[in-house]
Amino acid sequence: MKIWASEHIFNHPWETVTKAAMQKYPNPMNPGVFGVDVLDRKVDPDGRLHSTRLLSTEWGLPAIAKSIIGVTRTCTYVQEHSVVDPNQRTFELQSTNISFTNLVSVDEKLTYKPHPQDPEKTVLTQEALISVKGVSLSNYLEGLMANTISVNASKGREAMEWVIRRLNTEIEELAATARGSMRVPMAAAAADQ
Repeated sequence: MKIWASEHIFNHPWETVTKAAMQKYPNPMNPGVFGVDVLDRKVDPDGRLHSTRLLSTEWGLPAIAKSIIGVTRTCTYVQEHSVVDPNQRTFELQSTNISFTNLVSVDEKLTYKPHPQDPEKTVLTQEALISVKGVSLSNYLEGLMANTISVNASKGREAMEWVIRRLNTEIEELAATARGSMRVPMAAAAADQ
């Protein structure tokens, strides 16, 4: 079993980062994730949003890992459960693979919280528990997978920044459109007087 952990600070408020995390896929930095299906979504009596999604992904295992495990097809499915708590200002996401569980399990947890000293920043804590079963060199494979997770985590943070830029652009365009449509009736009203 291998444990991987990381912490990252986004220079954006928690609300912005949470919106981006919910809209992270698809993105050009993580082309391996090619499908996202919402299986369940509800708000509990405390106002927390619970979501369960199924991610379809092409697992980026190194060729040597594929040969040791004996896998040629690397399309995998990951179940993800998340809870957004707007009152506590936390967003927790837990995911686990549901493909190849007899050989490999990867349980990942991400937590997004406002930075304790700067409300304009968000702290992401990320950890993964990796376990390869029933094959020789399992320790080696777990290390390879931890390295892959580390690389993918970096791409995931880049993707979050990409989504945030995209969301900010959409907001700016909507605001410009709203300002423009407000001017037209005002100009028409002024002309009528």
